[in-house]
Amino acid sequence: MKKERLIYALITIALLIIEVLIALFVHDSFIRPYVGDMLVVIVLYTFIRIFIPEKVKFLPSYILCFAVLVEVLQYFRIVEVLGLSDNRFFSVLIGSVFDIKDIICYAVGCLLIVVGQIIYKIYKKQ
Repeated sequence: MKKERLIYALITIALLIIEVLIALFVHDSFIRPYVGDMLVVIVLYTFIRIFIPEKVKFLPSYILCFAVLVEVLQYFRIVEVLGLSDNRFFSVLIGSVFDIKDIICYAVGCLLIVVGQIIYKIYKKQ
């Protein structure tokens, strides 16, 4: 159990570093907006699995619902409603622009999680 937690922690750290590098140094029209959004749900998944290493059947679905909720809150300009528009940290963390393409990227990221779970399950049986 401790080994799985450590693996998830290392994956989370690696993905966070990749996300930060993308945010700081990649200013294109594909990697930053699309791959970054796909990775964010994978980071959430691996982070949660540090604390809950046993498989949660619908965890990718829960993460997708959370990501969609955050995106919908962006539609309703939650950052402005909360008076956090001047706070760069919260503006970046929560986001401020609704985009349906973000939701598609979150769904693809969650699909990659499910595929990864299937591959891991097959690999583990061997």
